[in-house]
Amino acid sequence: MDLVQKTLQGDARSAARLMTMIENGSPEAVSALKSLYPHTGRAYVVGVTGPPGSGKSTLTDRITEELRRRDKTVGIVAVDPTSPFTGGAILADRIRMQRHSLDPGVFIRSMATRGHLGGLARATNDVVDVLDAAGKDYILIETVGVGQDEVEVVRAAHTSVVVAVPGMGDDIQAIKAGVMEIGDLFVVNKADRESADKTVMEIEMMLHLGKATEGWQPRVLKTVAVKGEGVVELTEAILEHQAFLQKDEGRRQKWKERSQWVFRELLQERVTARVIEKVAGNGTLDRLIERIAARETDPYSAVEEVLKKAGLRLPKRET
Repeated sequence: MDLVQKTLQGDARSAARLMTMIENGSPEAVSALKSLYPHTGRAYVVGVTGPPGSGKSTLTDRITEELRRRDKTVGIVAVDPTSPFTGGAILADRIRMQRHSLDPGVFIRSMATRGHLGGLARATNDVVDVLDAAGKDYILIETVGVGQDEVEVVRAAHTSVVVAVPGMGDDIQAIKAGVMEIGDLFVVNKADRESADKTVMEIEMMLHLGKATEGWQPRVLKTVAVKGEGVVELTEAILEHQAFLQKDEGRRQKWKERSQWVFRELLQERVTARVIEKVAGNGTLDRLIERIAARETDPYSAVEEVLKKAGLRLPKRET
């Protein structure tokens, strides 16, 4: 409870300790999150996603700088990929944002995905809640940068910023498919390159050909993050989208969607863990997997067998 109280008072060390406990799966972290949850829901969350090399970290750093000029406190959650061989991560984003490390109004947390898909780490939402409860005005989530399937960020953030960069083969190859559908704002970074205008035009054409929407219309902006060009305009666009959500009660809907997603993810994780725990004793699970590998049974029948032992049954239409 002392850790919770200090976090609510904005103590950075207490918040950092709690985040470490969350990432390590400590039982005490769950109790702390339960106590913090009533104090969340005040921060505005911005997701920054896009392909590797698009300049997400530099852009996040510049947006932070602009928000600080406006006297807003900022929390940054930077997600880096985990090595499938060593389990380690470079966590280089903290290095790129080093100039904010001594600013008491900025809290930076680097996280490894630890194999979690979708561009975020498993504990990302919990860390966002900690920063929210600690009183940060804005929380920036920078996704891992894995490509076209980083769509989880739209569930975690109020405003989703999709970053593209010209001159990488097919200019919009890395941001099409699902990612094109989640963007509230599209940013063509490194816009001092020759093909920047072409990339802007192609994104605008794709948005025009997409599904018609009422209310907010996604915008395409140009930035040169390393020089700070276009960052003021991007920050203004983020604030405009925030004002739009406040006016249209979209923020409440966003939090409802996020709550539903977090609940389903947590329920699935807990139920899976309990079922495996119940059937894994005495080598039962290992023997079942050996039977599947030997073609003595199929995976579907094996799952049904496990659920039956755990006291659960699939709906009739799935059996």
